[in-house]
Amino acid sequence: MAPPLVKRYFIALEKHKLKGILVFGLVTGLSGVVAIMPPSSTPVSFQALGVLQVTTPPRVFSQTGEQIQQQGIQISEEMLLADNVIEATAVAVGGDPKDIRKKVEVKIKQDGAEDSKSKEASGPASIIGVLYKDSNPETAGKTTEVLMQKMVEQSRLYNSERLRGIIDSIEQRSAEAQEELKQAQEQLERYNRIEGAALVAAQDGTLLAGISGSQQQQRQIQLTLEGVESQMASLERRLGLTADEAYTNSALSADPIIANLRAEIQQVETQIKTLSQDLRPQHPQMIELEKQKNTYEQLLQERATEVVGGNGLGEALPPSKIRADSSLDPARKQLADNLVALSTQRDTLKQQLIGTKRTEQELLKQYQRIPTKQLEQMRLAQQFQIKQTFYNTLQASLIDAKAAEAEIVSNLRIAQAPQLTKTGGETSATNPVVVLAGGIFVGLLLGAGSILLLAILDNKLYSPQEIRQILAQQDVRLFAELPTTKNLVPSLGETGILIDPDSPYLDFYERLRSGLRRGEHKSLKMVLITSTVGGEGKTVTAYNLAIASAIAGKRTLLVEANLRSPSQAEFLEVKVDPHAQVEPLLYYSSVSECVKLSPNIQNLYILPSPGPLRQPPAILESSEIKQLLADVRGRFDFIVIDTPALSLCDDALLLEPFTDGMVLVTRPGYTEKAILSQATQELTEAEPSPLLGAVINDIDKSKSVDQHQAQNIETEDEDEESLEDEEIEEEEEAIPTGSVRF
Repeated sequence: MAPPLVKRYFIALEKHKLKGILVFGLVTGLSGVVAIMPPSSTPVSFQALGVLQVTTPPRVFSQTGEQIQQQGIQISEEMLLADNVIEATAVAVGGDPKDIRKKVEVKIKQDGAEDSKSKEASGPASIIGVLYKDSNPETAGKTTEVLMQKMVEQSRLYNSERLRGIIDSIEQRSAEAQEELKQAQEQLERYNRIEGAALVAAQDGTLLAGISGSQQQQRQIQLTLEGVESQMASLERRLGLTADEAYTNSALSADPIIANLRAEIQQVETQIKTLSQDLRPQHPQMIELEKQKNTYEQLLQERATEVVGGNGLGEALPPSKIRADSSLDPARKQLADNLVALSTQRDTLKQQLIGTKRTEQELLKQYQRIPTKQLEQMRLAQQFQIKQTFYNTLQASLIDAKAAEAEIVSNLRIAQAPQLTKTGGETSATNPVVVLAGGIFVGLLLGAGSILLLAILDNKLYSPQEIRQILAQQDVRLFAELPTTKNLVPSLGETGILIDPDSPYLDFYERLRSGLRRGEHKSLKMVLITSTVGGEGKTVTAYNLAIASAIAGKRTLLVEANLRSPSQAEFLEVKVDPHAQVEPLLYYSSVSECVKLSPNIQNLYILPSPGPLRQPPAILESSEIKQLLADVRGRFDFIVIDTPALSLCDDALLLEPFTDGMVLVTRPGYTEKAILSQATQELTEAEPSPLLGAVINDIDKSKSVDQHQAQNIETEDEDEESLEDEEIEEEEEAIPTGSVRF
């Protein structure tokens, strides 16, 4: 077996081979160009050497002018050989700017230092040498002289540009400072307009008077409320009913239809009791009377539901309860109506009390914020004063900079005219074969090295061995290695969900299900499926695990908790409620509305996702989701929850406390080493650890499915024996329902 680094190198070679070829081609091409270059030689020429001297700045009267002159003595080669200097010299002598730039050299000597050739002097320059080489002595002398004149002019232009830059910078900053000053003034004025009234109210006592009045009003409402509650308590003792029960009894007693139905039932019961002395219950007349009684009672239930809306639990009231509650006499009905009216009055007083308390709290908050508002007013005033001072300083600097325009001069003068000397040269040559061979070797080395570097820097795990190593380092149990599955749905596209219930690939997921139920996790009932990054196949794994469980005879529910993506339930011909995305909390509040039965796979139920939603965490943390998970735990044998990747959001961690643990899905070529290591470390270090284990997805099995099934036959009896006792215990503890009732 090849080492993982070799495998990663071959994968990187396949992905980045064009980059390696490009590096090899560039190095080989450069070596070929160097190999065919002709031997270099230095022809006989003349050189002219002139000297420039840095002048002492004259006396100036502005601070900005003095600063510019001090900066002007810092001379650099880039300044002396600027493009405008070379081009102006070329125009004056009739030469080529590129040729002049090649032949000219500048040597700068600092005070007390040796002559040096550098791009920029390390200190103030004192002497500058200008050297120009040419085959014509007259051209060399004339070009050097013109260059020196242009360099002197360049020094003056640089000083002017520095001053112009200072003036432009001050003008720009002055405009910004003026705008900031205006904004500070507007903020102070706006704050005084908005908060001035509150500050004045705090000073003259108006705010305290409002707080006292609100408290007095609360006491008055509280006294009235106590009187109403005393009356209600008296009426409840006399009636033996609460306010809600009094409302129900009053409504039922006042309805004429219910009174008629009660009379009819009473008449039928009288006939039944009279005839029962002479006739048996199986007599046709007795049976007919029982039917009439049942019909009247059903009508009585429907009418009572229309009047009071059921008993608050979504179920109809029993006929005996309706007849008892609707039998109030006029006196008791009057007392019940008074009790209902007092209940309404009590609720109104409570709302008024809450409103007055809210008003008091708002006034108290305003009073408590008075010191803060006073400090804010002082801060805005100080900020305005600071910006006013800064703006005045900028205006003074601008006046000083404009006065320095008349004081700008050059910091260079010609100390020595150009002098001519004669120079010669030598020739040199290289072996082209050696250069080309060295270039090919270096190109191969750099090309292979660049691909190796890309392979090392790649953070993805490309082999199952690498994933197993990371899981073993973190002591994470590996449940299964799942194969690659692909199915084509003509109307929806390609999917890895095993749509065919007879697919041989379901054996892998059945072994995963049985592996989850072994050892210390025998009572595992609700498992959460997640991954570290997107694309690792967690949704396919969750679906196929649920399908395998359903085919194994377990009443299975698949919960799509990835509210950030659309539902995949359409692949199993399960439709999503179109109104679920508009009101998701209402959708999750009714189990019978959100849970759907798969039409093609027996025992499989799906809770489709209404996503994508705008705020999934708010939905997952709602009481509706908590109640839903608690409800389905008692209705189903096995529950699989599909959640988003851990690196994208914390949705899986929000749902994990309500489950029996989570399974981490990995996939070669998609799983990243750093993210997987961090996620497994954090999950295993938690107490208790929520991580049950992991699976490796998308494995290209070398053996066929038939061979895998043949191997499963040897262990099938052993697995059934290990799970037989567990399944018997689950069936004894399960809720005795023939089918799921919603």
